[in-house]
Amino acid sequence: MLPSVSILQQIGLGVLLVIVVLWAVGLIRLTRRGQHGTTTPFRRRPARTRIRLDAVPRQTGPGGPASENVDLTPAERQAFDDLVRQLSSRS
Repeated sequence: MLPSVSILQQIGLGVLLVIVVLWAVGLIRLTRRGQHGTTTPFRRRPARTRIRLDAVPRQTGPGGPASENVDLTPAERQAFDDLVRQLSSRS
C-alpha cells in the first residue's frame, strides 16, 4: 500500500484497471470477429456471403440522384485554381 494514497483512490484505480482490461479484451474480440478460426458467442454469416466495398459506390446514375453542375465565373475559377494550388503545395 502506498502511504500517500487513500484507500478510496486505490479502489478507484483497481476498478479503472479492471474496466480498461475488459475494454481491451472486448476490442480485441470485436476486431478478430471477422477472422477465421475464432470463436465468438455471436452468430455470423458465412464468409462467402460478405460483401466488402473497396470504395464508396457512385451516387449518380439510374438509381441515384442527378449530378449537380455549377457554372463559375472566370474570377471564381481563378480563385478556385489558386486555392487548389495552395493546398496541393502543402502536401
